[in-house]
This record gives sequence, structure tokens and C-alpha cells, in this order.
Amino acid sequence: MNLIELFLLAVGLSMDAFAVSICLGLNMEKYSKRKSLIVGLYFGVFQAVMPLIGFKAATLFAVRIVAYDHWIAFALLCFLGGKMIIGSLKRENGENCGCREASLKPAQMLPLALATSIDALAVGISLAFLRVSIIPAAFFIGITTLVISILGVKTGSVFGSKFSSKAELAGGVILVLIGIKILLEHLNIIG
Repeated sequence: MNLIELFLLAVGLSMDAFAVSICLGLNMEKYSKRKSLIVGLYFGVFQAVMPLIGFKAATLFAVRIVAYDHWIAFALLCFLGGKMIIGSLKRENGENCGCREASLKPAQMLPLALATSIDALAVGISLAFLRVSIIPAAFFIGITTLVISILGVKTGSVFGSKFSSKAELAGGVILVLIGIKILLEHLNIIG
């Protein structure tokens, strides 16, 4: 996986966190850089740790399924991307984005950070099958999510929630396209 693919993967993974960050920014009484940084750190740390957990879990049983690894990576990325696309379309059709009054207390932020990083766990499994160097990849994913989440809080405080569904849609499409690319490479359809 090259740097551009890793960047696109990181951006795709961070779109859930971006959408939630917009909601949090929208519901903050007053925007501050400190609040943005706190949100970014929650989401960034979880997005960095979850691929490590997935990677470690996959390496424990990778020997048994190496012949099918590209299919597993393809299925996981397409499933996650599809889920994000469907969620964005539901939100676009007027369903609530699940935003509450913004609180940065661990009781609210930990579940949000966990919920937005579950897909990163599955991606960690995929990265194990692709034999990616996980520490730099996880760090890159975490930093990307941190920056995008900070931007999401600012965006929410300025523009409101009308962009959150489009961001999630873009993230879903990116994950599906990466999954298709992985499958096509392993089937030797593209180089």
C-alpha cells in the first residue's frame, strides 16, 4: 500500500469521526480550539489504536486464511463502505444524525470514539493480510483523523450539519474503491 492509498484509507476511515465532529461543533455553545483538540484527540487515538488491535488479531490466525486474505479485505472494506454510504443516504433523507448537546466528558466521548473507530478495527485486519507496516500506518490514520475531526468541529460551529452526510458518503465510496482495488490487484486484473 503506497502513501496515496494510505492517505485515502485514512480519510475514508475518518469520515464517521468528521460527521460526529460536525454534530459536536454544531451543538457547542461556544467554539474553541481547545474543545476541537479534545474531540480530535479522542477520535484520533481510537482510530490509531483500533487498527493495531485488528492487525494483532489477524496475525494470530492469518496463516490459516492467507489464500483468502484479499477476499476478506475486499468484503470488509466494501461492507464498511456500504454501511457508511447507507448511513449518509439515511441522514440526507432527514433522519437524525444522532447529535446531542455537546459534552466533552468521557461518558459521552468514549462511546462516540469507539463507535466511530470500529471500522478501523476491521481495516487493521485487512492491513495484516496486506502485510502493511502497521505502526506507521496506524499513526498516520490517527493523525489524519485528529486533523479532520478538528476541522469537523470548526465546520459544525460555522456551517452546521448539512455537510456531514456528504462527508460520510465520500468516506464510504473511498473504502469501497480501495476494497475493489485490493481484489483486482490480487486477481491480477490490475498491476
